[in-house]
Amino acid sequence: MLGTMHAWHAVQRGHEVTHLEREPEARGASVRNFGLVWVGGRAGGAELETALRGRELWERIGTEVPGLGFRPHGSMTLVRHEAELAVARAVLDRPDAAARGLELLSPREARELNPALRGDHLAALWCERDAAVEPRTAQRLLKERLLASGRYTFLGGREVRAVDGPPGSASVRDDRGEVHSGDTVVLCTGAWTGGLVRELAPDLPVRRVRLQMMQTDPLGEALTTSVADGDSFRYYPAYSGPELDALTSGHPRTPVATRHRMQLLMVQRQDGGLTVGDTHEYDEPFGFDVVEEPYEHLAAVAASLLGRPLPRIRRRWAGVYAQCADSSRVVHRQEVRDAVWLVTGPGGRGMTCSPAIAETTADELGW
Repeated sequence: MLGTMHAWHAVQRGHEVTHLEREPEARGASVRNFGLVWVGGRAGGAELETALRGRELWERIGTEVPGLGFRPHGSMTLVRHEAELAVARAVLDRPDAAARGLELLSPREARELNPALRGDHLAALWCERDAAVEPRTAQRLLKERLLASGRYTFLGGREVRAVDGPPGSASVRDDRGEVHSGDTVVLCTGAWTGGLVRELAPDLPVRRVRLQMMQTDPLGEALTTSVADGDSFRYYPAYSGPELDALTSGHPRTPVATRHRMQLLMVQRQDGGLTVGDTHEYDEPFGFDVVEEPYEHLAAVAASLLGRPLPRIRRRWAGVYAQCADSSRVVHRQEVRDAVWLVTGPGGRGMTCSPAIAETTADELGW
């Protein structure tokens, strides 16, 4: 998605773009995610500003490409005990709470907004600014719109093997030996951190993260917001503070949630199914298989919030993304050769922030 959004901004500003993609079509973390445009949990300052701008751009692009399924439906984080409630109340007292669209709802108010939430909970932290798109189809639809411009060429199944070019311009050579030249090369390499990336940036300050997720059959009713559980407080930087410290020390997660660094996120797809996740694995080499224990935990937590069993799970998958090692940075942007830029490492913020990250690249490079 990060590469596609760079192409989008370049074409929007009147440039011609050649887009090389390693796979015939996108198959990495950009299609293996929730499709969340997630503002509520972002760290204050630059990260929140980037997320808010990303959300604004997603809404604009969603109007141009309706098939993206942009839905400004917000999210609810359901809290189930007093320590989680203390975290929710603390974040409401911060200066940027209004920018995030945060509000604390009673169980009755939460069910009025999202009637599918029939399980027990103490309160819900509502984030009005959160939204969603359809990750499995977004890139295909954006590509179709870009192709219609007449200034965009997509070359799938092409891996960049080398970069070169005279001063003031740049060229790349792909794995078929073909050379593609332009004024600027932007490498959005995702979780690919070896090979050419290692040659160009041997000290690249990013790490890789692996996750497991799943998707269910249709729920049979509308889940009118995205949903998170209180464990997400432990994962997202917006909630840090003494209240979170008290939650972490006084209310340990279940062993399986601790072992797999888990939170619950749940988003309804346009076909009615639910995307549910996720886990976080940081130590390489990653396992090559998916393990069942986290899925059982996610299904149980989701069922407790819905007040009913989950529909049949029809898909399970793993994904890997690249994340800046310095958590204060939204993305790593580096000129690795004259007129050749490497932009990578947004981590779990990629779907939310990619339109704004690409816009910043375009502005900084004078497109």
